[in-house]
Amino acid sequence: MRLRMAARLVRGLVIAISATSLAVAAQAQDKKIKIGVVFDLTGPLAGGGSELGYIGAKIILDHFAKTGVEGYKIEAVYADAQSKPDIAINESVRLLEQEKVDMVLGFFSSAQCVPVAARVEQLKKFMWMTTCISSAVFNEKGYKYVFRPQASGDQFGMMTMDFIAQNAKAKFDKEPKDLRVAIIHEDGAYGVDVSKGNEAGAKKAGFNVVMKEGYSATAPDLSALVTKLKRAKPDVIFHTGYNPDITLLLRQAREQGLKFGALMGHGAGYGVYEKLKEGMGADATYIFNADPISIWLANQKTMDPKLPPVIKMVGEEFDKIRPGVAIRSAHVGIGASNTYVFMADVLPRAIKKYGGVDPEALRKAALDTDIPEGGTMLGFGVKFYGEGSPMAGQNERSFPVVIQYIDDKSSVVWPKSQAQREAVLPLPKGTTYSNQ
Repeated sequence: MRLRMAARLVRGLVIAISATSLAVAAQAQDKKIKIGVVFDLTGPLAGGGSELGYIGAKIILDHFAKTGVEGYKIEAVYADAQSKPDIAINESVRLLEQEKVDMVLGFFSSAQCVPVAARVEQLKKFMWMTTCISSAVFNEKGYKYVFRPQASGDQFGMMTMDFIAQNAKAKFDKEPKDLRVAIIHEDGAYGVDVSKGNEAGAKKAGFNVVMKEGYSATAPDLSALVTKLKRAKPDVIFHTGYNPDITLLLRQAREQGLKFGALMGHGAGYGVYEKLKEGMGADATYIFNADPISIWLANQKTMDPKLPPVIKMVGEEFDKIRPGVAIRSAHVGIGASNTYVFMADVLPRAIKKYGGVDPEALRKAALDTDIPEGGTMLGFGVKFYGEGSPMAGQNERSFPVVIQYIDDKSSVVWPKSQAQREAVLPLPKGTTYSNQ
């Protein structure tokens, strides 16, 4: 009798232990973070840089899907914003409410980031922006759950103006006050924000601003804008646009005989050399672009030693997807680097220090981020402005650089601390747009 009772107790104990083990195993298996990823995979913004940003982000997410993070599985759920702000909002809400993702990540267009950020904050969910740059996303909004490691638009506009100001006398043989500059931009959140930085930089430098005008990125004809530029006779044109409006503008400028000394682009369409070359041929040579530095141009000697192998991996994976590309777009590296910061720095801290992946844990972990210069693949550091700041959620340590395309290569030419070669200024005699 006692033996039978003992046997029953042992069997009961074994069953209880097995059930507990299964429960623990199931619980461990259920530990995961679902990340909603939103980029433009169709429509005009896809080829203008969004799809390249998506590829960079996906390479990093796929990498961490294999390794996991602090015992959590990584599951990415992708959505196409279709180059439309309303679709971006709807897809973000769908991912959060129907797909039950823990957060949203990505976003190329500033025209999408501004309304999506407001909606995500309203839902008290977490948002991590990899690519869009408009300062209007954060300015005086007081968001708690929205973060961006990327540089802001006004920094882009200020950087290119400073570059020309520092080279006015040496390259153009003119004092800044005698240099004629034109500021043109697409009239969405992205273009308006960069143009404000251009205006502030022009005022600081003392430039003679001979023209400032916005236009619709979907305009079928920009010949009237070209005519105004011809009348204004600028030495330097500062342009913020996507594609195909960049190609349209420069094609009509060539047809109408517009001449100038330098063309300064600001990210987006200017960051996709393959598209510039496709639309302009040899005239893509000598164009300038402001963007965060390409991860393949960043100084690896001053970088955190764990990052060069990641850069190598991203390049190898990208080459499998897009073999034979002359210049790997900076957009790929932007998507990869800014996604890596979340996966390698913010997420582990949220899990270990704050107990999970809910919006509050992710928010606290992001605010704790303190990465010094050289600590990201883009070269800059990461520290977010906190509550009470007009730009709460924006990375205060980010910065763009100025690159120039020459002979199917891109090289950093400004600031001097990052420069890889001397800038070619103004456009050489005999080139299509040269006013020499």
